Amino acid sequence: MIVTKWTGVEVRALRTYALRCTQPALAEMTGFSVAVVRKWEGRGSTITLAGEFAEAMDTLLARLEEHQLARFQAALSAQPLLSRRSDEVIAAVVSRLQELRRVLDSADLPDDGPVRPADQLRRAVGIAIHDRVNSNYVHLACELPALLTDLHRARFMCTGSAAAEIASLLVHAYRAADAIADKFGYLDLSARIIGMMHHAATESDDDLLVATAAYVRTETFFANGQLAIGRRLLERAAEAIDPTRSERDAATYGSIHMRAAVVAAREFRSDVARAHLNEAAQVARRVTENVYLGTVFGPGSVRIHELSLGVELGDVGAAISAARSWAPPEKIPAERRSHFYIDAARAYMQTRQRDDARAALRMAEAVAPQHTHAHPYVKEMVERLSC
Repeated sequence: MIVTKWTGVEVRALRTYALRCTQPALAEMTGFSVAVVRKWEGRGSTITLAGEFAEAMDTLLARLEEHQLARFQAALSAQPLLSRRSDEVIAAVVSRLQELRRVLDSADLPDDGPVRPADQLRRAVGIAIHDRVNSNYVHLACELPALLTDLHRARFMCTGSAAAEIASLLVHAYRAADAIADKFGYLDLSARIIGMMHHAATESDDDLLVATAAYVRTETFFANGQLAIGRRLLERAAEAIDPTRSERDAATYGSIHMRAAVVAAREFRSDVARAHLNEAAQVARRVTENVYLGTVFGPGSVRIHELSLGVELGDVGAAISAARSWAPPEKIPAERRSHFYIDAARAYMQTRQRDDARAALRMAEAVAPQHTHAHPYVKEMVERLSC
């Protein structure tokens, strides 16, 4: 048996079921302090052991006798596939949606009040972007109503270049709000927010933000099944961008082709999908993996989408090969990395490799728990794996 990732869950299972020893005894076996072992077990699936810590656990695992290994495997099989916190997350987000709707309803009639200085608004929007790409939806749901209120007020107070900057900040704030609506299934709210995002993008005097709004608008076509229209929207947006002008242009152009590849794959248009992803890959060679205008793009992101295409196009062998030969580095934000493991689980499910699917889903949860819990494919796979 190979443990691909040691978390506190695996450590506790090995200690209590396989070795049947105390925390001090395990500390002595590994050469670390009791406090370290307690930290591992106390953090559960939220901690990942690396380096000498993981090596020590690998060594203990390799030394298990057959009956101990059997107990360890049985213990892991008995563990809940995902943690029980998903209901808490959903409740926390939903409890804030009424306030978010109220703020959106009054976008053109914001309440009177003070407005944060421009530098504070920039910083707050930067935090919102970070929360979104790392799937911190609860924090977003709590912070966005006040941030959007301030931006709506600022929109009516500013003119000229200052007004264009506020519009740019609104694009990112609306996108963060849409992430909540889309991930938690409020598709009517999502479509409304995307419309507001597009309007703000046109006010920003930034063509790349308009293209970004088109990228996000594709969610609507995923939801209603009008994939060909969504792909045409993306292709038109990409045609308007010169990727040689700047890294920012290149990343926006590449990310649009990357998404167009997924849309085409869901249409089962293999050649079109691969052509779009090849275009994205060529551009990705010229940029550093980073967040550009709120979208993660770079060579790693393209590799993650290669796995997605394998799953969508039914090329499961290629998908599993991609899943086994590489893992997304931590510099890629959490939500994008969790997609990799979710798609890996989908590939494993298609080939009935249930243990590998479970391991991939646990990896996805460890990377981005809120995104994983809200993902519809995950819910479907968890139900099937529970049978």
